[in-house]
Amino acid sequence: MNLQKKKFWLLLAAAFSCFHGLYAQQNKKAVFVIVDGISSDVIEKLNTPHLDAIAKVGGYTKAHVGGEKGGYSETPTISAVGYNSLLTGTWVNKHNVWDNDIAAPNYNYHTIFRFFESQYPGKKTAVFSSWEDNRTKLIGENLPATGNIKLDHHFDGLELDTINYPHDKGRDFMHRIDEAVVNNAVDHIKKEAPDLSWVYLEYTDDMGHMYGDSEQFYKAVAMMDDQMGRLWQAIQYREKNFKEDWVIYITTDHGRMANNGKGHGGQSDRERSTWIVTNAKGLNTYFKTGNPGIVDIMPSIAQFLNISIPREQLMEIDGVPLTGKLYATTANMSLLNNKLRVTWKAVEKKGKAKIWLSTTNHFKEGGKDQYTLQTTVPLATEEAIIDVSKLPSSFYKVVIETPGNMLNRWVVERK
Repeated sequence: MNLQKKKFWLLLAAAFSCFHGLYAQQNKKAVFVIVDGISSDVIEKLNTPHLDAIAKVGGYTKAHVGGEKGGYSETPTISAVGYNSLLTGTWVNKHNVWDNDIAAPNYNYHTIFRFFESQYPGKKTAVFSSWEDNRTKLIGENLPATGNIKLDHHFDGLELDTINYPHDKGRDFMHRIDEAVVNNAVDHIKKEAPDLSWVYLEYTDDMGHMYGDSEQFYKAVAMMDDQMGRLWQAIQYREKNFKEDWVIYITTDHGRMANNGKGHGGQSDRERSTWIVTNAKGLNTYFKTGNPGIVDIMPSIAQFLNISIPREQLMEIDGVPLTGKLYATTANMSLLNNKLRVTWKAVEKKGKAKIWLSTTNHFKEGGKDQYTLQTTVPLATEEAIIDVSKLPSSFYKVVIETPGNMLNRWVVERK
């Protein structure tokens, strides 16, 4: 083969490789599901064959909500609060949704939809929800503060339709709304295959509030499992017939009170105890043994969809990916006698950890924080001591940058 022909075939191979890579990327699809108010002990003791089938492909793990108990990120175990922790990958001290009123979300902490739309404006997004506020307030569709984000498809608001869904005391109307939401999601996924979708279902939480740990609640969980089976079948249909690569994450937003299972909102172990089911490939040790949080789902989806999160946003995200290689998890900090002790759990022993420090939180108001590199240490040491005597402050924001992921922590002086 002469040199000219060799160059031609090399260029052709490179072009094919680029095309193949682009094709694969264009055909990645993600859907996440929040089924409301089911603690991990309930999901583990009941028969859930459809969730089990999904977990058999990927995995199941216990998880948590509620941020750091007793710490600066302690987060109410309330529905909308948990939804926004998933959407933004942050706890309530950042996203600022403290209850179901959703009075003043801090849109400076972007949702997964905003990241996705800004990078891939030509791709399709969808929300299928039994509560309209998920789209209008949490995602913030058409709001200037969210960059006027616009979804390609939504099916929600049926809770406002009291003609077709008259509200009965037993709240059976909510199950019928959930059914309509799932049916629309199944139909739309089969026909249109949106690239990023959110499905939200409420009925299980209603039965929990009304009956607590009861046959009525357990029946609602069984109904939910059947709904997940139909959604899973729609995904399998797309994968089989269109050669698409789909990932699904199914979770819940909070657990239930230990005494009767009716309430939630506090920081008891059962209220904080949740779970994650996924078909994702390459689940890491943190997923399997680390008791991940709801904040870890967003960066996992971002990684799967090849979303490049800007550095200043990445330094704020509290979650880490549940798939692929992690270098460090579980950051902690303490301040004593002007010495800031930063620790982490090293997953990989090779490599360096860069410790960045800021004494401001301008990001909260849409500004930028000036970080300074304090030290670089081997990951395996799992510790860095920083002298902050020349940086006196009642607030420190620290980022641990590893070769593969970032961790962040705050030190907030208690008043």
